[in-house]
Amino acid sequence: MSKKNTIRVRQFKSGIGYAKDQKATLRGLGFRRLNQVVELEDTPAVRGMINKVRHLVRIES
Repeated sequence: MSKKNTIRVRQFKSGIGYAKDQKATLRGLGFRRLNQVVELEDTPAVRGMINKVRHLVRIES
């Protein structure tokens, strides 16, 4: 991926105990384990997914 349009996101809280759609959103973002950092394209679709699970992830600089 190119560096200019990417966003780094870390999962800091587990998806256990949350709705299935939120767990599926975490998987869709590429998360497999706690404290994992993924680098994603900065698109409106990805921003919407991050917004849906904003209580479980943090955007890193």
